[in-house]
Amino acid sequence: MNHRTEKEQLLAEVLAEAAPADYRDAVLGETLRLVHRRRRWRQTRSTVAVLVALGLCGVFIWQKNSSPRPIAPAPAARAVAVNYELVQTRPLPAGAIVATQPLAAGQFVAPLETVAMVQTRSSNYRVISDAELLALVTSHPAVLIRTGPYSEALVFANPDDQKGFPLN
Repeated sequence: MNHRTEKEQLLAEVLAEAAPADYRDAVLGETLRLVHRRRRWRQTRSTVAVLVALGLCGVFIWQKNSSPRPIAPAPAARAVAVNYELVQTRPLPAGAIVATQPLAAGQFVAPLETVAMVQTRSSNYRVISDAELLALVTSHPAVLIRTGPYSEALVFANPDDQKGFPLN
């Protein structure tokens, strides 16, 4: 049984008199529609929450069981252009090293004033002839070879004479 208080009964009578006949059905229909809508929203929200939780669990399990991949890929072997030249050094042989030696007791360096300077002037020489040149080397067999109008070569038969010999 429905026990209503006096206030509720009074309110129901006042509303029943002022409202049209189909108003009560319209209010009841709108209320039911809102109740159904809220219930569907709650069900959808709980379903989505369960699906999201299952999805996150699946992602975590998949990450835990999958093999770890390196953060950066391994560098591929590739040819690198070298912008330098590698130089390897070796010590010099003993014969290539220049060293100074002190002067012997009998040697000395003379000051510039004691050294006589000899200068040759352009008028103090004369060109000798071929006969005079060959007369200077009469004791050593030699040949004078002309290769052009102003080019001659004196060739000695003995290679040791080429190095020089005393003329006196």
